[in-house]
Amino acid sequence: MNIAIIPARGDSKRIPRKNIKDFCGQPMLAYPIKAALQSGIVDKVVVSTDDHEIADIARQYGAQVPFMRQPNLADDYTGTSAVIRDAIRQLQQLGWDLKYCACLYATTPLLNATVIRDGYQQLLANTADYVFTSARFSFPIQRALLLTERGGVMPFDAASIGKRSQDLAPAYHDAGQLYWASAETWLDTNKQVFGDNSRMQVLPDHLVQDIDTLDDWHRAELLYKLLQQEHA
Repeated sequence: MNIAIIPARGDSKRIPRKNIKDFCGQPMLAYPIKAALQSGIVDKVVVSTDDHEIADIARQYGAQVPFMRQPNLADDYTGTSAVIRDAIRQLQQLGWDLKYCACLYATTPLLNATVIRDGYQQLLANTADYVFTSARFSFPIQRALLLTERGGVMPFDAASIGKRSQDLAPAYHDAGQLYWASAETWLDTNKQVFGDNSRMQVLPDHLVQDIDTLDDWHRAELLYKLLQQEHA
């Protein structure tokens, strides 16, 4: 079966309880759950959490919580891949026959079913290890500036600072939304998400918003409302 796994721990430093904080009328966690279920290629959505309130809300919106995440995998230092590997192992021990697994982040209200479905198709078409959502930097990173210790300015890349934007290679960043791979690939620690056999699913800027601060949160709400109006 194909599943989506959503890591959603209870602790959040910068925005308290952000995984279940109200976002445009629903808990934040509801959005990726609904998108995955609407994609048509995800059989089950599993939420990996250490928090019973999050677990209850996840179930209300159609996800399953077959196990509670251990505290040692819910601290500030555990990476996402370790959490996904733990979830896959737990589900396999429960007898789940897993083929492909998507990791969806909990704070992804702009993620939609089409993106999830397209990422899966791209994974199959390219026989890639991973396919993940990304976005292009709007400004050439080669022309970035650094502050010196004395408060002055120096170029990040002196060889590129004077070049035209069109002469510089485009650069991309992880959108922090969606990661597709087979269960076997997730469990193989020698295969990295950002590796040579991975592929990017490049999204337009209006579908990408990291949510780490309250300003990020408000910007995401504005984008979400505009997208809703566009599709009304």
